[in-house]
Amino acid sequence: MIDLTRIRRIIDIEYHDILASSGTDIYHDKIRAYILDGSVVDFWFSKKIPGRFSYHWERRHIDGKLYRHDNFPDPRWKKVSTFPKHFHNGSQSQVQESSIDDDPISGVREFMAFVRTMLR
Repeated sequence: MIDLTRIRRIIDIEYHDILASSGTDIYHDKIRAYILDGSVVDFWFSKKIPGRFSYHWERRHIDGKLYRHDNFPDPRWKKVSTFPKHFHNGSQSQVQESSIDDDPISGVREFMAFVRTMLR
């Protein structure tokens, strides 16, 4: 079982410089991080299917973009070499290989570092 409280603490402490004052929230099986620019990052971990995840940065209301690493086995992305893991790079339909770490803590750190870099 993924320890959402531990992951939330990591985000709050290590990425405080890019978080809005509201910080992070935990909802059922997801952590939501509120970013300084008004966007949100959601980290979802399935409670029913061990290992199933989605790391999603929602920016469509800001610049029309979204970024998401997930491992939902969508048949449309079967040709991606890392299938079922894949990366939506800027849009729902722009998909490529995902190199995000399979370990949830490392993956969250990688994704938040990506967000930090993109904000600069």
